[in-house]
Amino acid sequence: MAAQCTEAEWKIMEVLWESAPRTMSEITKILEPSTGWTRHTVITLLKRMQEKGSVSVDETGPVKTYSPLLTQEEASTQQTKKLLSHVFSGKASLLINHLVDSGEISVKEMEELVQMMKKEPKG
Repeated sequence: MAAQCTEAEWKIMEVLWESAPRTMSEITKILEPSTGWTRHTVITLLKRMQEKGSVSVDETGPVKTYSPLLTQEEASTQQTKKLLSHVFSGKASLLINHLVDSGEISVKEMEELVQMMKKEPKG
């Protein structure tokens, strides 16, 4: 599934990954303190996400409920590919070099990366 999540949509996805299905009211109640979003904002985002194919809606009960159609791993992979493509010309080495140069990665994390690189790639 190729639905890219915006930053706002990602917040909703995190709520749904934590526990689903959820109603629009539940999502709004969880996100309102940190985002200030009203129910209208959440409704708009959920409609857009449904159109993109990142959430499903169940209308069989008394209240619509929403569930993610992407796993967190699938969405993370998509976001990583988007970041690599747009910011680092598709090159993971440029991303790692940036993390090292900016001090965003620790020596321990670099050692873990080296160990990961020594393993056979998935798929």
